[in-house]
Amino acid sequence: MNKTSCSPVSFNFEHKFLPPVYIFVFIIGLLANGWGLKSLLHNWKKLGNVNVFVLNLGLTDILYLLTLPFLVVYYCMRSKWIFGDALCKITRFCFNLNLYGSIGFLTCISVYRYLAIVHPMRVMGRITVTHSVAISVMVWLLVSVQSLPDMFFTKTHPNYTGKCYDTTHKKNVERYLEYSLGWTLTGFCIPFLITLGCYGHTAVVLLTMKRTDKVLKQRSLKLLFILILLFSVCYIPHQVLKNLNLWSRVLSEQKKCRGWFNGVFVAHQISRGLVCLNSALNPLVYLHGNENIVAQLRQMLQQVRHMCSRLSLSHSGRVPVSQTTDPH
Repeated sequence: MNKTSCSPVSFNFEHKFLPPVYIFVFIIGLLANGWGLKSLLHNWKKLGNVNVFVLNLGLTDILYLLTLPFLVVYYCMRSKWIFGDALCKITRFCFNLNLYGSIGFLTCISVYRYLAIVHPMRVMGRITVTHSVAISVMVWLLVSVQSLPDMFFTKTHPNYTGKCYDTTHKKNVERYLEYSLGWTLTGFCIPFLITLGCYGHTAVVLLTMKRTDKVLKQRSLKLLFILILLFSVCYIPHQVLKNLNLWSRVLSEQKKCRGWFNGVFVAHQISRGLVCLNSALNPLVYLHGNENIVAQLRQMLQQVRHMCSRLSLSHSGRVPVSQTTDPH
């Protein structure tokens, strides 16, 4: 039904939902990625081809995580951006680098695992760390070129609302929707189909080959599960709901009102919270690919249990025998 103006969308949900999610992701993501990157750099000489992509995956996460405190302040102040237009664009640009960079490097990991398992004789010794570094540089350049047009759209209106738009102002929303659809096709759909094809074929090969190493089969299937988790929880909902929300804004500007506008906006905000979780979930790739990290995690958990048991003993008034014995 057409109206002279559509009912306004309630923005209260994003102010309540996004800050705690960003705080959680900032703490967990910074600790997990910092720990993972430290372990990878410590074993730099032992890095394989795939771990070069894992390293770059961690760098994209750290880059985005450092912008989250600004977004927490922004949404806690009920969408009042106080850091200037330049930092607003940089913050949104870092988000896009993280999102599409993560998808790009996960795709590279999928292709390399596919070649190593399905076509080992063709690639053995032919793909070096230098190739991985060169491909990583290409991914950074491609993602930067895809994200650069976003910087030219209006992000702030300090004289009007003080907002820092994750997309753009309503006056440019129709052009932004066209750009976003093309971006989704090249930056998400194509890499997703490549990843799906690589791991679908890899899974079939692993499940049908009886002589396949059991450890290799388990690790590959675990990585497949991690990728399915990342795409299903983080990436797919965000891509769908981002474009659907932009479409609702275009219809609203055209005075074509629909009852689902507010519901789509709320769902889009939830998907924004889910997509930033990729910075906390990506370290699962570290845990999958680096046995040293798994051993360190087990050792740390044992230390934590030991400390907890000692604290419980001290609170209960019981002291270990070794501490009651007179050293003199």
